Amino acid sequence: MKKVCKECRLFVEGPTCPSCKGNKFTESWKGRIYIGNPDKSEVAQKLGFKIKGEYAIKVK
Repeated sequence: MKKVCKECRLFVEGPTCPSCKGNKFTESWKGRIYIGNPDKSEVAQKLGFKIKGEYAIKVK
């Protein structure tokens, strides 16, 4: 099961989040979205996603 950063909702594989440098993760999430170009994506800008990657829509 994939783990998600509780701060920025980015899917993470290592011990720290590459986006916010946090280390609090959860495996309880719903929905996902892939952001390919956050600078040109209106969805990324509205949701506050700043780097390219896969994000969870809702985390618990």
